[in-house]
Amino acid sequence: MTAKRLKKGFTTGAAAAAAAKAALLFIVSRENRETVAIEALTGEQISVAIHELKRVSDHRAECTVIKDAGDDPDVTHQARIGVNLSITRTQGPSTIRITGGRGVGVVTKPGLEVAVGQPAINPGPVRMIRDVLNRLLAQWGMTEHRSIEVAIFVPRGEELARKTLNARLGIDGGISILGTTGIVKPMSHDAYIATIKSGISVAAALGEKELVFTTGRRSERFAMALFPGIRQEGFVQTGDFFKASLELAVRNDSIHGVTITVFFGKAVKMAMGFPHTHAAKSELTMKTLSQWALDTTSSQGLAADIRQANTARHAFDFIHPDHPDLIACVGEKILASATQFSSNRLRIRCLILDFNGQPVFDSGTR
Repeated sequence: MTAKRLKKGFTTGAAAAAAAKAALLFIVSRENRETVAIEALTGEQISVAIHELKRVSDHRAECTVIKDAGDDPDVTHQARIGVNLSITRTQGPSTIRITGGRGVGVVTKPGLEVAVGQPAINPGPVRMIRDVLNRLLAQWGMTEHRSIEVAIFVPRGEELARKTLNARLGIDGGISILGTTGIVKPMSHDAYIATIKSGISVAAALGEKELVFTTGRRSERFAMALFPGIRQEGFVQTGDFFKASLELAVRNDSIHGVTITVFFGKAVKMAMGFPHTHAAKSELTMKTLSQWALDTTSSQGLAADIRQANTARHAFDFIHPDHPDLIACVGEKILASATQFSSNRLRIRCLILDFNGQPVFDSGTR
């Protein structure tokens, strides 16, 4: 049976570029298009449907499109992305100015691609918008004496931003306008890895040299309670990206150490050396953990119980609190994997938590 081919989508930056093109066409050539074609930074053509287009004045139009993330999970999927565009006569070469309106965040912390105080519109989208509009100006022979103002807005931007890590990264008041190429590749993980990279960069720019990696909101909440002296920017949610997050930390010369704080389920997968912990099969995980139990405790009964367990969390009920040496074995193997993934260039500390957030292993106390 042939696997379903996942549908590609387009980024918020591509949505803004399409809206800008439709608005300029509407003002200058009176074209009211249902779709427009734009070129991604890869050279690929993207066809974008226009949601709403209206004239504000003779020299100004407003256009919105519906962002389509394809088959990729994304909080901005189906969000309205709009531009308010104006064009006026001026002196000298034609110019294009891109700003953020309501629902587009403003950068308040250093370390991102955009300077503090500027709207959170990344360089890729800026380039796409400029390319799209400059092509039209050249086509119309209007490369001189025109000034174009593009204000990007997102009607539900502030609401959507609350579902992201923007506040942690220092992006206030709305979402970021993103897109390295303009294309969203389904399940490519690019967006999550970019968020990890931004989190590390912001922490480093604020002077943090030691980071705490967690796999999600719950483990982060417990980690923050364990390390109250670390500012919130020092905590980075890495999800399943065990290897990639460590590699990103290594690339930032300001980061010297990482504390990995993890529940037992993810801990076993990390101990097995999986670079992406979602990839591990439960059967293999239980078989491996069972063998570690036998090697560590010599208990055939414990090994059998673990081998029959449904998940590592289920197995943890057999292990804790009676077999701390087995938990320590898992922790030491995490340290070995993390040291390898970070090319032995970071100080690594590992905490394994029980499911109430209490440490059952801490390499920093050994």
